[in-house]
Amino acid sequence: MKNKLIILVTLVLGIAYNGFSQIKSNKEIKGDQYAFRYLYDDAIDAYKSAKNLTPEGQRKLAQCYLKMGKESESEEVYFKLISSNAGLIPDDYYRYAMALKRNGKYEEAAKSMESFSKLQPMDLRAKDFQLHKDDLADMMKDDGKYKLASAATNTADQDFGTSFYKKNIVFTSTRSKVKMIKRTYNGNGKPFLNMYVADANNGQLSNPKVFVKSLDGKMHDGPASFNKQGTYMAFTRNHYNDKSKDKIVELQIYFSTFDGVKWAKPTAFQYNDESYSVGHPCLSPDGNSMYFVSAIPGGFGGTDIYLTSKDKNGQWSKPVNCGDQINTEADELFPFYEDSTKTLLYSSNGKFGLGGQDIFIANWSGSEFINVHNAGAPLNTKRDDFAAIVDAKTNKGYFSSNREGGSGSDDIYGLEFLKGLDARKRLEGIAKDINSLAIPNVFVTLYNENGDILDTLTTKDDAKYLFMVESNKNYKLIGKKEKFMDGENTANTFDKEMVVIADIIMLTKQEIIAQKIEVETDLVKILELNNIYFDLDKYNIRPDAEIELNKIVAIMNEYPLMTVKLGAYTDCRATEAYNQVLSDKRAKSSVAYIKKRISDGKRISGLGYGETKLLNSCACEGNVVSSCSEEEHQLNRRSEFTIIKSNIKPLLVNKQ
Repeated sequence: MKNKLIILVTLVLGIAYNGFSQIKSNKEIKGDQYAFRYLYDDAIDAYKSAKNLTPEGQRKLAQCYLKMGKESESEEVYFKLISSNAGLIPDDYYRYAMALKRNGKYEEAAKSMESFSKLQPMDLRAKDFQLHKDDLADMMKDDGKYKLASAATNTADQDFGTSFYKKNIVFTSTRSKVKMIKRTYNGNGKPFLNMYVADANNGQLSNPKVFVKSLDGKMHDGPASFNKQGTYMAFTRNHYNDKSKDKIVELQIYFSTFDGVKWAKPTAFQYNDESYSVGHPCLSPDGNSMYFVSAIPGGFGGTDIYLTSKDKNGQWSKPVNCGDQINTEADELFPFYEDSTKTLLYSSNGKFGLGGQDIFIANWSGSEFINVHNAGAPLNTKRDDFAAIVDAKTNKGYFSSNREGGSGSDDIYGLEFLKGLDARKRLEGIAKDINSLAIPNVFVTLYNENGDILDTLTTKDDAKYLFMVESNKNYKLIGKKEKFMDGENTANTFDKEMVVIADIIMLTKQEIIAQKIEVETDLVKILELNNIYFDLDKYNIRPDAEIELNKIVAIMNEYPLMTVKLGAYTDCRATEAYNQVLSDKRAKSSVAYIKKRISDGKRISGLGYGETKLLNSCACEGNVVSSCSEEEHQLNRRSEFTIIKSNIKPLLVNKQ
């Protein structure tokens, strides 16, 4: 993809820089001229022979190396530029990070992105990095979502950009054809791109041939997209009659219609422009809507993805930018919209990923794109991965990549979504104690609403966990760790938010007091409070207990004549004397909390009753160890609030 990107993205190598002035040598100027004409090998030789490259020249040299697939050399040049600390711009740190990723140096890349983020905190690339920088391990993990297979039609040339066409596949390639005059593209010395059609069979392509000879122009043609019937197409090609002053032949979109015999002469998209490229079309099944890529002025930067639709007169509407959930200041490319699931697949090198262009997945909510997330490994690698398409009925499709182990520069791969196409949401949280301190090494299990186990993991030092889950579902999380009681939480994905937070509270051998208020009036009402937890051997009031005690405070402040007596109980474990003292301390700490928050503290009193008045048969006598479960013991660890004086007539109390 290194040579193909330059086709669509006009590489502006003359980057401005502030506070630094240096005269270019003749060698550097010569290198600029070669680079402008995409003669990267010649440009590299010229830049290397220059004695003192300006910072601008170093950037260009690094990019030329990158376009030639020499990632290590590109990284080295960026390193020298950053180390010199002369004439730097924020994007130098971003590009250096991208070069490091291409070489698999993710930790160093993160450091460079941190520097970029400090300089450009509002940059969409910086924001996405900060949001997802801790997700790298999950992105790199192959969790069995995809099945990939190299297409048999791949060659040593560029083969990429597939599109569904009836029962076949149309793709773009630089593979040679026998001609009297063989034209080549300066960027890579290969023939210009043309469109081919191949038979499709279970992820494999066979019998490739030129798609339509009349559409085979003298420069680049493709990629293409078709309506469902295969009678209407949109495709990318160079603007042959470009007369713009920049001397750069931009790409444009053209349309053609099949009349049952032949394809009609192409007509130009009304929003083509000589000053910037327009390409990578994706038609809707009815051919009345189209996503495409362009560097239209006023976008977020680089190339953005746009949407346009036909009006009742068959005219395309003014393109609408797909927004900052999709686009960044870098390059977004190759949109593919699967209509039945409202899923967008596209590639980006601006959003946080594994390196180069990564494939991303998003869902259309009806008003905006949500759930935008990196598709992860093995679909994405440290190289360029792009142009994914899929049939939702079979969950099968194709994508393109210049990953290691391929046949050439860009290759086509069969793709199957083994767990379905629907975009996933992020269910994430932290395993922590009641004081919000992280607890590492917690075994977290994710359950669906039927109680089936969906996934498991063990938290690391940061105690964080993350699961990619389906939309519109209920989930349950349970955390387990030795010497801790099981922690659990529930969550759902019915809202449009991409990230659902559900932390797990892990408790040690803490005392759980089941509370209830017995309201002594002519109409007796009971308020059942949530459990209050105490740390082992402690009696201080923790934040979760404050919530429940505040309910008592609110009632007593609403009824200023109310007098309440509190009784605290324990289970049978430990000695009777120990339990008596402990329960008394807990009763007093609870009373003290309430006293400070009501008028006339004499209205609240409390006593501890130890292990007396057990609510079940979970008694411990002598050396006999009770066989009761932890849940049964918890029933006895309670605190009761009894109203002994009241002016309630009648008191309406909500049950928890």
